[in-house]
Amino acid sequence: MLRAVYAPLLVALSFLTLLPVGVANPTDAEISRSRGWYPFVGLLYGALLLGLALLWALPLALPLFLQALAALLVVALAVANRFLHLDGLMDFCDAMWGGHTVERRLEIMRDSRVGSFAVAGCVSVLLVKFAALLSLLTMVSGLSALLLFPMVSRWTMTLLLTVFPYGRQQGIGSAFASSRRPWLATGFALLTVTAGAWLLLGPVGIVVLVAVSAASLALGWWASRRLGGGLTGDCYGAANEIMEGLVLLLLLILLWRAEMSGIGIGSGYGIGVVVGYGGGILTGIPWPIALPGDWFSYPGP
Repeated sequence: MLRAVYAPLLVALSFLTLLPVGVANPTDAEISRSRGWYPFVGLLYGALLLGLALLWALPLALPLFLQALAALLVVALAVANRFLHLDGLMDFCDAMWGGHTVERRLEIMRDSRVGSFAVAGCVSVLLVKFAALLSLLTMVSGLSALLLFPMVSRWTMTLLLTVFPYGRQQGIGSAFASSRRPWLATGFALLTVTAGAWLLLGPVGIVVLVAVSAASLALGWWASRRLGGGLTGDCYGAANEIMEGLVLLLLLILLWRAEMSGIGIGSGYGIGVVVGYGGGILTGIPWPIALPGDWFSYPGP
């Protein structure tokens, strides 16, 4: 009974991070249920980014160094999963735009070499994430955003794994397709990411979660049509990278609008609320913004 809980979690950690964890001879059911822990693993990524940001701010509390911090966070995301998702993104870009038939696209995804579409796609996504993170780091709700966006992007992988069939006859992804009750793990993942979205950013978090979920389904539908009716492991990695960028952009737009409207934390209703029910989670954490030496702390409720 205990293994039914910890084995899927360890499988998720071994799939999505470089942590030397795992279970011996995981069953197909344990591999399939690991999708339920993806948002939680995303929260661990967010905690890593938050820790790096706070450690960086202690000796270098100057806006001048925020560019370096944003770059550090982007690199940390890539290193923490052994560049696996970026590899999937590059293979995805090469296959989607470099292949003219289903068979050719699947063949390109197996090829370890990368082409111009891969480089262009990877650079574009990294630039978007860097620019969005740089702006979010100067905002009141930036620290909450750091915790949330990896959760939402990894939830989209769970969603795509459940909704769309696996596109190959063999491969590790076939274990996900063999599960007879994938919606149980998916429901747990949805509960986790919804709670995180509401506790960290209230209605804004929920709006972003719904919008990105819809966007990921649209991406999955388009990719599955291009690949003959299913998705591959590269598609899931690519979706995570693309949705990370999309989540960051949406958070930047919505949180900027909320802060410019002058609505305080936890005061008011609708999309203007910066932080929702769990607004006290990050209360009291100082963060440098605007001019050197200008600090603020999250106001209490």
